Amino acid sequence: MARRPVPIKVKPKDLTQIGQLMRGGVQQVRVVLRALTLRLLAEGVTAPQVAQTVPLTPKAIRQIAHRYNSNGLDRALYDKQRPGAQQVLDDSQKQRIIAMVCSQPPEGRARWTIRLIVEEAIKRKLVPDVGRETIRVLLQSHELKPWREKNVVRGGVGQGIHPEDGRRAGRL
Repeated sequence: MARRPVPIKVKPKDLTQIGQLMRGGVQQVRVVLRALTLRLLAEGVTAPQVAQTVPLTPKAIRQIAHRYNSNGLDRALYDKQRPGAQQVLDDSQKQRIIAMVCSQPPEGRARWTIRLIVEEAIKRKLVPDVGRETIRVLLQSHELKPWREKNVVRGGVGQGIHPEDGRRAGRL
């Protein structure tokens, strides 16, 4: 037994908006497919027939029609905003890790590495648990590269003579 067609009456204003969307600039593929689906459904084409034209399943086509009927054009074309993942570190934890990285590395280490930062942050109880990627992204967002020698702030020798080799410091 075949399903009965979803009764859909697309408003002329919405059809105009779909036409502008199709003629407009760059859009997501899923939005264009949904707009094409609504246009075909407005012409009285059934969901299985639309599925032969548009690369969507009849079930997906019926869901688009139901979303249009219940919530309007925007809900039928666009997905809901998703919340995203929760932040691993809060602001105070980030600040404490950055302060730790800006200080001297532990005894016996020449410089900070990402693995060392993770170990020390957990050992000093700055965070209960943290991954290397989280630390890497945190350092990158603050433009810190403690593993690179040239980024380390050192007390400079001003104009004068370098104690190591006796040359004059300054511009060449």
